[in-house]
Amino acid sequence: MHRLGVLLSGRGSNFLAIHRAIVDGHIPAAEIAVVLSNKPEAPGLDAARELGLKAVAIPQEGKGPDARAIHDTKMIAALTDYGVDLVCLAGYMRIITPAFVEAFPNRILNVHPSLLPAFPGLDAQHQAFDYGAKVAGCTVHFVDEAVDHGVIVLQKTVPVLDGDTAESLSARILEQEHIAYPEAIARVLGGAYRVEGRRYLAAK
Repeated sequence: MHRLGVLLSGRGSNFLAIHRAIVDGHIPAAEIAVVLSNKPEAPGLDAARELGLKAVAIPQEGKGPDARAIHDTKMIAALTDYGVDLVCLAGYMRIITPAFVEAFPNRILNVHPSLLPAFPGLDAQHQAFDYGAKVAGCTVHFVDEAVDHGVIVLQKTVPVLDGDTAESLSARILEQEHIAYPEAIARVLGGAYRVEGRRYLAAK
Protein backbone atom coordinates (compact mmCIF):
# COMPACT_ATOMS: atom_id res chain seq x y z
CA MET A 1 0.00 0.00 0.00
CA HIS A 2 1.41 3.37 -1.03
CA ARG A 3 1.23 5.98 1.73
CA LEU A 4 0.66 9.59 0.73
CA GLY A 5 1.44 12.68 2.73
CA VAL A 6 -0.61 15.71 1.65
CA LEU A 7 0.58 19.22 2.50
CA LEU A 8 -1.83 22.15 2.32
CA SER A 9 -2.26 25.70 3.54
CA GLY A 10 -5.88 26.43 2.71
CA ARG A 11 -9.22 24.77 2.03
CA GLY A 12 -7.70 21.67 0.48
CA SER A 13 -9.80 21.20 -2.66
CA ASN A 14 -6.99 19.27 -4.39
CA PHE A 15 -6.55 17.16 -1.28
CA LEU A 16 -10.26 16.29 -1.42
CA ALA A 17 -9.94 15.42 -5.11
CA ILE A 18 -7.07 13.06 -4.27
CA HIS A 19 -9.09 11.48 -1.47
CA ARG A 20 -12.11 10.96 -3.76
CA ALA A 21 -9.89 9.37 -6.41
CA ILE A 22 -8.49 6.91 -3.86
CA VAL A 23 -11.97 6.01 -2.59
CA ASP A 24 -13.22 5.55 -6.16
CA GLY A 25 -10.29 3.31 -7.04
CA HIS A 26 -8.68 5.69 -9.51
CA ILE A 27 -5.44 5.68 -7.48
CA PRO A 28 -4.96 1.97 -6.76
CA ALA A 29 -3.26 0.61 -3.66
CA ALA A 30 -2.92 4.01 -2.01
CA GLU A 31 -4.00 5.71 1.18
CA ILE A 32 -3.52 9.13 2.71
CA ALA A 33 -1.29 8.55 5.72
CA VAL A 34 -1.35 12.13 6.99
CA VAL A 35 -2.44 15.65 6.05
CA LEU A 36 -0.04 18.36 7.23
CA SER A 37 -0.38 22.12 7.23
CA ASN A 38 1.70 25.10 8.24
CA LYS A 39 -1.58 26.85 9.11
CA PRO A 40 -3.45 25.52 12.18
CA GLU A 41 -6.62 27.27 10.96
CA ALA A 42 -6.50 25.74 7.46
CA PRO A 43 -9.99 24.44 6.53
CA GLY A 44 -8.32 21.49 4.81
CA LEU A 45 -7.27 20.13 8.20
CA ASP A 46 -10.86 20.16 9.43
CA ALA A 47 -11.97 18.44 6.21
CA ALA A 48 -9.34 15.74 6.75
CA ARG A 49 -10.44 15.16 10.35
CA GLU A 50 -14.09 14.87 9.24
CA LEU A 51 -12.96 12.10 6.88
CA GLY A 52 -11.23 10.31 9.74
CA LEU A 53 -7.73 11.05 8.48
CA LYS A 54 -4.71 12.07 10.52
CA ALA A 55 -4.38 15.85 10.30
CA VAL A 56 -1.53 17.75 11.92
CA ALA A 57 -0.62 21.45 12.02
CA ILE A 58 3.05 22.38 12.24
CA PRO A 59 3.27 26.18 12.26
CA GLN A 60 6.58 27.93 11.73
CA GLU A 61 7.94 29.65 14.82
CA GLY A 62 9.84 32.83 14.10
CA LYS A 63 11.09 34.21 10.81
CA GLY A 64 14.15 33.93 8.61
CA PRO A 65 16.07 31.08 7.00
CA ASP A 66 16.88 29.34 10.27
CA ALA A 67 13.21 29.22 11.30
CA ARG A 68 12.29 27.95 7.83
CA ALA A 69 14.90 25.20 8.04
CA ILE A 70 13.72 24.14 11.51
CA HIS A 71 10.11 24.06 10.30
CA ASP A 72 10.97 21.86 7.33
CA THR A 73 12.92 19.53 9.61
CA LYS A 74 9.74 19.07 11.66
CA MET A 75 7.71 18.45 8.51
CA ILE A 76 10.21 15.85 7.28
CA ALA A 77 10.11 14.13 10.67
CA ALA A 78 6.31 13.97 10.66
CA LEU A 79 6.18 12.55 7.13
CA THR A 80 8.81 9.98 8.07
CA ASP A 81 6.96 9.03 11.26
CA TYR A 82 3.82 8.33 9.21
CA GLY A 83 5.75 6.20 6.71
CA VAL A 84 4.99 8.43 3.72
CA ASP A 85 6.38 7.32 0.36
CA LEU A 86 4.98 10.14 -1.82
CA VAL A 87 4.54 13.76 -0.77
CA CYS A 88 1.78 15.73 -2.51
CA LEU A 89 1.82 19.52 -2.26
CA ALA A 90 -1.81 20.59 -2.58
CA GLY A 91 -2.04 24.34 -2.17
CA TYR A 92 0.94 24.37 0.18
CA MET A 93 1.92 28.03 0.10
CA ARG A 94 5.56 27.68 1.08
CA ILE A 95 8.79 27.19 -0.81
CA ILE A 96 10.33 24.05 0.63
CA THR A 97 14.03 23.87 1.43
CA PRO A 98 16.65 21.84 -0.47
CA ALA A 99 16.89 19.58 2.60
CA PHE A 100 13.18 18.75 2.20
CA VAL A 101 13.71 17.85 -1.46
CA GLU A 102 16.73 15.72 -0.57
CA ALA A 103 14.71 13.84 2.07
CA PHE A 104 12.19 12.68 -0.58
CA PRO A 105 14.11 12.52 -3.88
CA ASN A 106 11.74 12.26 -6.87
CA ARG A 107 8.95 11.62 -4.37
CA ILE A 108 7.39 15.10 -4.13
CA LEU A 109 4.66 16.23 -6.52
CA ASN A 110 3.09 19.65 -6.96
CA VAL A 111 0.22 20.99 -9.04
CA HIS A 112 0.58 24.48 -10.49
CA PRO A 113 -2.21 26.47 -12.19
CA SER A 114 -0.38 27.25 -15.43
CA LEU A 115 1.23 25.48 -18.34
CA LEU A 116 4.78 25.58 -17.05
CA PRO A 117 7.29 26.98 -17.78
CA ALA A 118 4.86 29.83 -18.44
CA PHE A 119 3.71 31.89 -15.45
CA PRO A 120 5.52 30.33 -12.48
CA GLY A 121 5.03 31.66 -8.97
CA LEU A 122 2.00 33.23 -7.36
CA ASP A 123 -1.29 34.15 -9.07
CA ALA A 124 -0.41 32.20 -12.21
CA GLN A 125 -4.02 32.29 -13.45
CA HIS A 126 -4.11 36.08 -13.18
CA GLN A 127 -0.71 36.29 -14.86
CA ALA A 128 -2.02 34.31 -17.83
CA PHE A 129 -5.21 36.37 -18.02
CA ASP A 130 -3.41 39.71 -17.77
CA TYR A 131 -0.85 38.63 -20.38
CA GLY A 132 -3.60 37.87 -22.86
CA ALA A 133 -2.82 34.16 -23.19
CA LYS A 134 -5.31 32.27 -25.37
CA VAL A 135 -4.66 28.92 -23.67
CA ALA A 136 -4.06 28.35 -19.95
CA GLY A 137 -4.10 25.19 -17.87
CA CYS A 138 -2.36 23.30 -15.10
CA THR A 139 0.80 21.27 -14.61
CA VAL A 140 1.64 18.41 -12.26
CA HIS A 141 5.38 18.14 -11.78
CA PHE A 142 8.06 16.66 -9.59
CA VAL A 143 9.50 19.16 -7.13
CA ASP A 144 13.17 20.09 -7.21
CA GLU A 145 15.19 22.88 -5.59
CA ALA A 146 13.87 25.59 -7.94
CA VAL A 147 10.37 27.08 -7.85
CA ASP A 148 7.85 25.45 -10.24
CA HIS A 149 10.71 23.84 -12.13
CA GLY A 150 10.81 20.05 -11.74
CA VAL A 151 10.12 17.43 -14.41
CA ILE A 152 6.57 17.66 -15.78
CA VAL A 153 4.38 14.57 -15.35
CA LEU A 154 1.31 15.86 -17.18
CA GLN A 155 -0.49 19.02 -18.23
CA LYS A 156 -4.09 19.86 -19.03
CA THR A 157 -5.14 22.84 -21.12
CA VAL A 158 -7.98 25.30 -20.58
CA PRO A 159 -9.02 27.77 -23.31
CA VAL A 160 -9.20 31.43 -22.33
CA LEU A 161 -12.64 32.58 -23.47
CA ASP A 162 -13.43 36.10 -24.64
CA GLY A 163 -15.95 36.47 -21.83
CA ASP A 164 -13.60 35.23 -19.11
CA THR A 165 -12.53 37.09 -16.03
CA ALA A 166 -9.45 36.10 -14.08
CA GLU A 167 -11.79 34.50 -11.55
CA SER A 168 -13.79 32.44 -14.04
CA LEU A 169 -10.57 31.26 -15.70
CA SER A 170 -9.16 30.30 -12.30
CA ALA A 171 -12.28 28.26 -11.52
CA ARG A 172 -12.01 26.29 -14.77
CA ILE A 173 -8.30 25.67 -14.25
CA LEU A 174 -9.06 24.36 -10.75
CA GLU A 175 -11.54 21.87 -12.21
CA GLN A 176 -8.73 20.49 -14.37
CA GLU A 177 -6.33 20.39 -11.41
CA HIS A 178 -8.80 18.07 -9.65
CA ILE A 179 -8.61 15.72 -12.65
CA ALA A 180 -4.89 16.06 -13.39
CA TYR A 181 -3.47 15.61 -9.91
CA PRO A 182 -5.02 12.19 -9.14
CA GLU A 183 -4.13 11.02 -12.66
CA ALA A 184 -0.50 12.06 -12.17
CA ILE A 185 -0.30 10.41 -8.74
CA ALA A 186 -1.62 7.14 -10.21
CA ARG A 187 0.97 7.32 -12.99
CA VAL A 188 3.86 7.93 -10.61
CA LEU A 189 2.79 5.24 -8.15
CA GLY A 190 2.34 2.80 -11.02
CA GLY A 191 6.04 3.21 -11.77
CA ALA A 192 5.75 2.59 -15.52
CA TYR A 193 7.82 5.60 -16.55
CA ARG A 194 11.34 6.85 -16.94
CA VAL A 195 12.89 10.30 -16.86
CA GLU A 196 15.33 11.36 -19.57
CA GLY A 197 16.74 14.80 -18.87
CA ARG A 198 13.66 16.91 -18.26
CA ARG A 199 11.30 14.52 -20.07
CA TYR A 200 8.86 12.22 -18.28
CA LEU A 201 8.27 9.25 -20.58
CA ALA A 202 6.02 6.21 -20.33
CA ALA A 203 8.09 3.06 -19.93
CA LYS A 204 8.71 1.07 -23.11
